[in-house]
Amino acid sequence: MKSLVLEEKMKLSLRDFPIERDEALGQRDVRIKLHTVGICGSDVHYYTHGGAGVFQVKAPMILGHEASGIVIEAGSDVTTLKVGDRVCMEPGIPDPNSRATRMGMYNVDPAVRFWATPPIHGILRPTVVHPADFTFKLPDNVSFAEAAMVEPLAVGVHAATKAQVKPGDIALVIGAGPIGLVTALSALAAGCARVFVSDIDDAKLELAAKLGAIIPVNVARQDLANEILAATDGWGVEIVFECSGSARAAENIFDVLSPAGRVVFIGSQMHDIKYNVGKAMVREARVEHVFRYAHVFPRCVAMLSSGAIDVKPLITRTFEFDDSVHAFETAASAPKGEVKMQILLPQ
Repeated sequence: MKSLVLEEKMKLSLRDFPIERDEALGQRDVRIKLHTVGICGSDVHYYTHGGAGVFQVKAPMILGHEASGIVIEAGSDVTTLKVGDRVCMEPGIPDPNSRATRMGMYNVDPAVRFWATPPIHGILRPTVVHPADFTFKLPDNVSFAEAAMVEPLAVGVHAATKAQVKPGDIALVIGAGPIGLVTALSALAAGCARVFVSDIDDAKLELAAKLGAIIPVNVARQDLANEILAATDGWGVEIVFECSGSARAAENIFDVLSPAGRVVFIGSQMHDIKYNVGKAMVREARVEHVFRYAHVFPRCVAMLSSGAIDVKPLITRTFEFDDSVHAFETAASAPKGEVKMQILLPQ
């Protein structure tokens, strides 16, 4: 089937690609016609660098893992979905018998098969077969575009859950990219009274300021610690979400944190980082890390349907499938003000 294939670093092609393994429909599987696929930062990093951390592309690989579509076939044991259902899909398939999965932490199962993570192919292609247990029916008022945002939103919701947000907390999100902004929205939905968002892109910060009780800080012109401490009477924020992947940001992450505050690392760090353990100790800070998400897709869909979270403003550009190579070239150029780009599959 025609697919967007990463042939090697900085080389993409739209071509017919054999997908033998995915074509067999199991009893508890559904076959899905893809409708909308988001471009993730990890997809772009595979394109520009040929890998991300321990995940290195060693053979041609189809990109894409943020998706929505329509069920076109269902296995004999599937009872929760039927042909014609509009769905979004959780892209990681764990080993159901692994110790991590049995403990409920399936996202850190070493054997998880995750779309567009080498050597597993992604879903920038016409159809895919996926377990019904990781496929979620959409309410009528959730669009395909919004549904393709459930995957990145799940990261933010998982992070807010790990942070144990309390009503009235004040948080800082470092980085106003897609993950940073869905994390800010998740923190507000979880009960934060205010969320600071820091970045160097004025256009993204202007967008952030329109999303609710979000206070933008351009760290190219403003001192982040001074701004936050002045706004919190010297107390600091209860939670810091690090979404930029910046080692420099990580080094100073405790400067704005309140006593007994929480730090959640979300952004992918390509290199080792260091931070001041002494500053963490005197605050008795708790440090958490997230790896993707677990048990949050239904909640994300429910919040989109109820209006508790609105991701529509984050979708800043769409491309047709035939323009997929150009879409990735555009995303790799990191144009100002762009947050989430999506690709529409032929229907």
